[in-house]
Amino acid sequence: MKVGIYYHEKKVPEEGVRSLETLLAAAGAFPRRFSQAEDIGGVDRLIVLGGDGAMLRAARRASLLEIPLVGINYGTIGFLTEFERGEEREAAALVLDPACSCVERAMLEATVGGRAHHCLNEIAFMRRIAPDAEDGVIGVCVEIDASPAGKFSADGLILATPTGSTAYSLSAGGSILTPDCGAFLLTPVNAFSLRSRPIVLSDKSVLTFTFPDGAIVHGDGEFLGELKCGDRVTVKKSSRHAAFLSEGKQDFFRHLTEKIN
Repeated sequence: MKVGIYYHEKKVPEEGVRSLETLLAAAGAFPRRFSQAEDIGGVDRLIVLGGDGAMLRAARRASLLEIPLVGINYGTIGFLTEFERGEEREAAALVLDPACSCVERAMLEATVGGRAHHCLNEIAFMRRIAPDAEDGVIGVCVEIDASPAGKFSADGLILATPTGSTAYSLSAGGSILTPDCGAFLLTPVNAFSLRSRPIVLSDKSVLTFTFPDGAIVHGDGEFLGELKCGDRVTVKKSSRHAAFLSEGKQDFFRHLTEKIN
């Protein structure tokens, strides 16, 4: 089995990568390093050394190539990682187990300026920071399946996948979705009240957002573009999914509770 190791060179010590390579090679696998997400390829499974940012970058690339992945937390909280630093042996054993569980996580596809972006966590819209901005909120008109669904005024708007709901909607609205749930959460964010009520949407819905005064759009924490007055963004469930290797689906809430505490 060919096993990729994706890691951040400045955040993950060389000895951590080398020890994992040794474990994999001793078990008869063929490890291969990647320090850039766009270089990932030619492997059967992938181990990510890092925090949630590294997991999101790796998942986007892995979803394109249909490579299952698992993470070892070298960051802070690590909502998306299955293992903690020091559990390299357990991670290697899981990756090399052909019968281990695999959880398919839904992704979003956002079309911004004619270009499609695939995101695992969220699509976020925020107000433009500009001298001519009259106030601190954004206005956005929403259509669901080509039918008008109203207009929001808020500091921001977050459309979260079940994966993204763990971090974003838990803090904003107190609601989370399990990874296998067929829904998304749309949450207006208000600086004076982070408990805006999220709207639960079917993962079969196609949403179109129009911004009368423009906005900034981010996906998985990365800048996707600046929207001008009247620009439209279409968001729907992606045809891709991120496949996460896991010790068991039943461990989701135990894992979540440990991370929060």
